[in-house]
Amino acid sequence: MQRKWFQYWFNSPYYHILYQQRNDAEAEFFIDNLTQYLQPREDAKMLDIACGKGRHSIYLNKKGFDVTGIDLSEQSIKYAKQFENNKLHFLVHDMRRLFYINYFDIALNLFTSFGYFDTEKDHVNALKTFRKCLTAKGILVLDYFNTEKIIRNLNSCETKSLDGITFNITKNVVDGKIIKKINFEDNKKVYNFEERVQAFSFEDFERMLTKAGMVIEKTFGSYALDDFNESDSDRLILICKKA
Repeated sequence: MQRKWFQYWFNSPYYHILYQQRNDAEAEFFIDNLTQYLQPREDAKMLDIACGKGRHSIYLNKKGFDVTGIDLSEQSIKYAKQFENNKLHFLVHDMRRLFYINYFDIALNLFTSFGYFDTEKDHVNALKTFRKCLTAKGILVLDYFNTEKIIRNLNSCETKSLDGITFNITKNVVDGKIIKKINFEDNKKVYNFEERVQAFSFEDFERMLTKAGMVIEKTFGSYALDDFNESDSDRLILICKKA
């Protein structure tokens, strides 16, 4: 079976160089607001789906919660494992494959860690596994970019210089996907990576979640939990429950 772009790119050291400025303060601000809104029990069990290096998981665990982080990237999980304790665990796992059943009170899929697959069926299957891992009254939090605003403000070319590497980045919308091509040279070797993320709208999520047996309870448009507005919100944050 041929490996997909995300299996190469997310496991590459260059991915972490390019996105090294990801903001812990922003992540913590979001988690503070989210936990204040959701009011989870002290003994709530949480699943961080596509957790990356674990910044959201680690902060939730500091708040006292029992957190499991899963990600496809072996490199990210290897890094995150140094923070493990008896209430914080990290595992290499594909979000499309079944995990614990009826176990977690809250499942989180944050920072646009969705939309990577080729077909809607794949995305619905992933949402079905999210649903199955939740308890009867469990909550799924899905945090995506606001596609409408992203496409309207798409910066087609940019250059970033980090750690002595110049990343040339181009972005286009093709066949309902936002495609980011990342080209650079390091140690006289040329590298070409890409990110392909589906340009899902609120209606797309509503349809897919319905197919997966879930309903949207609340929608937010920012990490401050402002109301969602399709034309100017930065994020599309969905609070979902089992139907």
